[in-house]
Amino acid sequence: MSDSKFNLALLGGTPLRSTDKTWPIWPQYGAGEREALLDVLDNTNWWYGEKVRTIEQEFAAYQGAKYCLVCTSGTTALEICLQAMEIGHGDEVIVPPFTFVATASAVSRMGATPVFVDIDDSWNMDPTKIEAAITPNTKAIIPVHFTGRICDMDAINAIAQKHDLLVLEDASHSWGAKWSDGQGAGVLGDCGVFSFQGFKNLTAGEGGAMVTNNPELAAKMQSYINCGRKEGGVWYEHHNVGTNARLGEFQAALLSAQLKHLPEQQATRIRNGEILDEELSKIEGITPQPVDPRQTQHSRHIYCIRVDQESFGCSRERMLEALNAEGVPVDAAYPLPLYKQPVYAKTGQYDDVSCPVCEELCYNSAIWITHQHLLGSESDMEDIIAIFQKVKDNVNELSN
Repeated sequence: MSDSKFNLALLGGTPLRSTDKTWPIWPQYGAGEREALLDVLDNTNWWYGEKVRTIEQEFAAYQGAKYCLVCTSGTTALEICLQAMEIGHGDEVIVPPFTFVATASAVSRMGATPVFVDIDDSWNMDPTKIEAAITPNTKAIIPVHFTGRICDMDAINAIAQKHDLLVLEDASHSWGAKWSDGQGAGVLGDCGVFSFQGFKNLTAGEGGAMVTNNPELAAKMQSYINCGRKEGGVWYEHHNVGTNARLGEFQAALLSAQLKHLPEQQATRIRNGEILDEELSKIEGITPQPVDPRQTQHSRHIYCIRVDQESFGCSRERMLEALNAEGVPVDAAYPLPLYKQPVYAKTGQYDDVSCPVCEELCYNSAIWITHQHLLGSESDMEDIIAIFQKVKDNVNELSN
């Protein structure tokens, strides 16, 4: 037992969660993944073949899409979708500032200009601010379903239709997420993209996918992935300025094996997310990312919490130190809005941009727990809740 006069582990007290208890690891794999990889190895066709076609069909069915094309990354998927939508120099694309840089950099790499629209309390793009950002040069909107919490697609699609804009969903966090009509993320707009990078809920280390119900867009995407070839065409005929964004057979086989586990894993994440929502929301100064009742399924990629530092009783940074010392792995979210990232700040183009909700989350209040911890037991969730409560109950120690 600790001799410290303090209760908090950060100051010498006993951690609430024993170091003997471990959190789920990520990625997870078993005999199915091993067999899938060995099957490709022994088959000796390691390149863009049957396994790629299989995962495209499987993931299209999983998301409720007519077409799925896999590629090397979620970032590449964004770029290819923008190219297929014929977005380029002189065009503007509306994006949120609270997201991974690829949402905006893909626009920039096409020669177009990202226009940043603030988020709201959902942590997603605020639909009420979109129309003020539309100009004659605006061609598309990229809503990001952050953490798998689907944006207000009813409102966004209505705005897009009114102004004749394309909608490209950045659904990189949203495997299996579904909206009110049962449609999956990615096919709520014109097309959508997913990431299979190493930290994602569905992963092959790297990889990405594009989904759409539009056959013309799908054909363009397929061509751009495969060096501008036409599907079923002559091998050395190149009809478009494409690139080599082909996914390999090993990654495709691994994704098929991982997809078999995803529904059960998602059910666990959803259950544990609901437990945390209910209990953590009772602690003064803590607000979990809200759930939209129109969303029928959530992917729970990251568990996000907004902290009111004044109500909680200490700074976010001090709170994070105390939580981690007690045994819960929690961290601050994105440190900067995208328009403050060096790549955009140095241009001077965004000097007058202000997105107050995003800035408040980045600088003061956003913290998150990664999805692998939502695969823990109910006892693990009880530990998380108890740790937050312990830090709140002893917050006065953090000012001593």
